Amino acid sequence: MDRGGGDGPSILAKMGLGALTVNSAVAVYRSWGDTASVAFVAVAYAALLLLLHFLRRFERAPPADRGRIKAAVWALSTVLTALFASRVAPLMPPPIGVVVWAMAAATAVGGFWAFFVSG
Repeated sequence: MDRGGGDGPSILAKMGLGALTVNSAVAVYRSWGDTASVAFVAVAYAALLLLLHFLRRFERAPPADRGRIKAAVWALSTVLTALFASRVAPLMPPPIGVVVWAMAAATAVGGFWAFFVSG
């Protein structure tokens, strides 16, 4: 995400964040009046911003300081996975909804294993 030697995000990263912000604002505007949808967009946007922040901190942290940051990255990834599964699963037939939730759980467990158990 860096320009090489600089400390700030690249122009491409800024453009991506701008597109995400505009897209989230449009989603809130279109969903206005549906509290659950507005809350979903707001929480997903905030979680994604926090995830990007902690990923950047993880990249820059010395190895000794990465444990807590890894936990934050895993927790935010799990929150995002659960948020999206909670929106997709009800749209599917019940057996497929169960598969969606099972895949979300497998992703969270697999991420935990990869971050904390395997090394």
